[in-house]
Amino acid sequence: MKLKLKRRDFLKGAVALLGTLSLFRGVKIYAKVKDSKEGVLDQNVRMLKDLERALAKPVEERKWGMVIDVQKCIGCRACVVACIAENNLPPGVTLRQVFEVEDGEYPEVKRYFKPTNCMQCDDPPCVKEVEKVAPGAMYKRADGIVAVNYSKFKDKKAFEVAQKACPFHALYWDTGDFYTKGTPSVQPYENRKVTEFNHEIKKGRKEAFGRKCHFCLHRIENGLLPACVSTCTGGAMYFGDLNDPDSLVSKLVKERKTYRLEMLSVKPRIYYLHGKQEDVEELCGQCHG
Repeated sequence: MKLKLKRRDFLKGAVALLGTLSLFRGVKIYAKVKDSKEGVLDQNVRMLKDLERALAKPVEERKWGMVIDVQKCIGCRACVVACIAENNLPPGVTLRQVFEVEDGEYPEVKRYFKPTNCMQCDDPPCVKEVEKVAPGAMYKRADGIVAVNYSKFKDKKAFEVAQKACPFHALYWDTGDFYTKGTPSVQPYENRKVTEFNHEIKKGRKEAFGRKCHFCLHRIENGLLPACVSTCTGGAMYFGDLNDPDSLVSKLVKERKTYRLEMLSVKPRIYYLHGKQEDVEELCGQCHG
């Protein structure tokens, strides 16, 4: 007796199998991290515990930083979408990008993905240059985040000066436009307000101003990880307090071979695992502002 299998049933089974394999693969990618005191923890749970310790300290004793493992990045760009949704960004503004990098020559060619955003530099050239045009429009917080005073960053000239000074092209001009503009109605989710650096932002406003990544400060100060980190499908992104020797980011920087994109010796707060330093230095010339 021959078993007849309809094409539709075969496809359903294949999709179900792939979904199951993807689930198990995801569990494997989100590999547990070892902790000498607490055993083995999911990396996001571990980072939330690190965050809790950091928030118990005065702000000047925190040193926020990020580590990105390019071998784990699958190029899904979920972090980009999460950033847009979390910060209610308009069309053309992402605050972060994921580059596709090719390394080597045929037939020995490798390809990987490399996420980038504002590097929260310890010696930020954007702050130095914009100070000459609009004093106080940008500044370095005690915890290391490069911050923006939106009431002063409405000057297009000041924005262009800062954008030009940034070697990572991490600043964007926000016009407050809508994705659902031109449809029967602007959707409610686009009309919601967000707060950045104690400044309330809403689309549809008359004035435009410059914006940049802020490590989702509004989230981390409430005990949550940045949206990009908590959304990362491959578990490729790590966030925490670099001043805490027991934090996951500190251990990765200390125990693993990491590198930073050291253009202009700006001392970035983002470290990379794997890949090459030169790739994004070249690719950043293709960034849009």
